[in-house]
This record gives sequence, C-alpha cells and structure tokens, in this order.
Amino acid sequence: MTDSAGRPARRRRGAALEEAILSAAAAELTESGYAGLTMDRVAARAGTNKNAIYRRWPGRLALGIAAYRRLATTVQPPDTGSLREDALELLRQANRTWSSPLGAVLRDLLAAAGGTAELLGQLQDQSGDAVAAPWLLVLGRAVARGEAAPEALHPRVATSAVVLLRNEFVVRGAPTAPDDVLVDIVDEVYLPLVRGRGLAPDV
Repeated sequence: MTDSAGRPARRRRGAALEEAILSAAAAELTESGYAGLTMDRVAARAGTNKNAIYRRWPGRLALGIAAYRRLATTVQPPDTGSLREDALELLRQANRTWSSPLGAVLRDLLAAAGGTAELLGQLQDQSGDAVAAPWLLVLGRAVARGEAAPEALHPRVATSAVVLLRNEFVVRGAPTAPDDVLVDIVDEVYLPLVRGRGLAPDV
C-alpha cells in the first residue's frame, strides 16, 4: 500500500494510526469541506485502508466531527471592564468564526447530524464546553464588578446570547450576522436576562 504521495505506507497501529487518520481528515475538511470528505480520500491521505478508519469511526459523519473538533480553537475572552462590551466582542468573535470556511464545516456537520443525539452531543461537547467557558468567565468578572448578581452566573444564562447567534446560522441559514443583530441580541435579550437574575419576584 502507498500513501497519497505514492510512497510505501508505514505500518502503524494504535494511537499513531489514529493520529494519522485524524490529521488526514482534518486536512480534507480544510481543503474540501464536509461535502468533499470521503473515506477513500482520507484513507489514501493517511496511507491506510478504509477498514482501519471504520474500526475507529462508524461513518463519515463521526469522522468529520472528530476532525472538526481537532480544528476548532478556543476563543480568548475579552476583558474590557464592561459586560456589554465583553458580550459584544465575544459575539463578534463567534460571528467571524461561523462566517469562515471552518464555520461552514460546522454548519454542514450540524445539518448532517440532524436528530442524532449522540453525534450532536459530540459537537456540543466541543462547542458547548469551549463556548461556555469564556462566557462564564466574562460573566463572573461582571459579578465581581457588581454589574450582575451571583444568581446570573448560570451556564444557560451565560451562553444565551451565543445560542441566539447560532440560531441565525443554523435555523435561518444566514452566511453571517449583521452587527446590528449582535447589538440587538446583547441589548434586548442578554443584558435584560442577566440583570433580571437575582431580583426579588413580585409578590
């Protein structure tokens, strides 16, 4: 067997082979998107056979999700001293990412996963944990500054703005979100929700 450059393939097992397959799949996603990802092309690029891939991932979608998780990067949280400005900057970072070729891969993967809970969970593990962390951090700073009550420091509250932005891409199919949409999400939904936490209920 030869690799994609026509060289004799090295015999690899275990973690080394898995690494080669994931690297090949990530390269294919970067170059061709999810639509162009095939087991044949990944196998050729990794210098292995399709059976070796199927023993580790049951199909193209599972492999695509694993490769995407490798490509996705962690967002660096802003620290402007203002919850509003931090939230807007986080949304703008997410908007730039989801408008990029990598964002198109994510949208294709979400669409392909459909209602498959396990595969959606794998995407959500990555996008959930990685996305929630900076939002919880900036909200925690706002609590420390007295901009928000401690009761606001809840994962669903913290990530509500980015979930609404995700809907613009996944549900509405928008290629990007105009900045005024981001401002509306922050000013009309996110900040009122955060500020409403910890208020005494009407009696």
